[in-house]
Amino acid sequence: MHSPASRAGAAQPLRGSAPARDVTCVSMKSCAPFKSDAARERYLAHAALRAKSWPVPSEERVVPTSFGQTFVRVSGPPDAAAVLLLPGIGSPGLTLAPVVAGLSGPRRTFVIDNIHDVGRSVETKPVTGADDFTTWLDEVRRGLGLGVVDVLGLSYGGWICAQYALRFPEAVRRVVLLAPAGTTAPIPWGFIWRAVLCAIPSRSFMRNFMGWVAPGLKAQRPDLLESMVEDGHLATRSFAPRKMVPPLPLSDAQWARYQARTLFLAGDREVIFPPREAVEKLARVAPHVQTALLPAVGHDFFLVAADEVNRRVLAFLE
Repeated sequence: MHSPASRAGAAQPLRGSAPARDVTCVSMKSCAPFKSDAARERYLAHAALRAKSWPVPSEERVVPTSFGQTFVRVSGPPDAAAVLLLPGIGSPGLTLAPVVAGLSGPRRTFVIDNIHDVGRSVETKPVTGADDFTTWLDEVRRGLGLGVVDVLGLSYGGWICAQYALRFPEAVRRVVLLAPAGTTAPIPWGFIWRAVLCAIPSRSFMRNFMGWVAPGLKAQRPDLLESMVEDGHLATRSFAPRKMVPPLPLSDAQWARYQARTLFLAGDREVIFPPREAVEKLARVAPHVQTALLPAVGHDFFLVAADEVNRRVLAFLE
């Protein structure tokens, strides 16, 4: 999940943000969104350790929104074009380290911890639907003092980005959807029941799920897969349960209104949706969306084929 460690670096504070130390809890009387104070301390210590492997210099920011405090990790030249990045479900922004490694030279990257998921963001008002997610993301963008931006989302984060581009087209220049969950087709039951088992704090269930979703990583980098298993297991033990917002597919009518210049990228062995059917559907309902399937990779394609993914993303954004 993480790239080799490099030296830390600092940049100028961003307008509308606050020091990262304020992110742990809304007050000392509350451990939300964690199960306990001990769980919070354990998770944050682990996150700090993982953050040492961030591949480029970065700064930490916290952006107040109507849904709570949002944690953002910022990298890249201060005067470069901005890209907002959202991770998949059950993962903090640290998951996107391989993508940031490729983008943060020519781009200013803002990696966001989902307000309604694990990570260092603190939700104080529940997110209940797509409109809440897009309102929250727009508040983050404005709180960071940003104008028109590019957005990139992985898996569930891709679904949020597609919804955002649909509702706030004036705020988006280009969109990158990396294997977006639920965006072109419903989540299959085979995926759902495996994911539900991961709610049980068991390394075995988490390991089986990760190995199924990320077969390339299992074969090529079992050490990295085990790191992901430990991250997921710790998150399950640490965070209080929350009701997931189902990533409902965009309707044909919504795709007809969707005008953002978009790159849809996935592996041809994807398990969250049928990849070839997704490409065929987009060719029919949103022909302006650029699509590509990388061969012999699954949902872990952004890890096992990171160089190719980053090459395609940068070419599209430029």
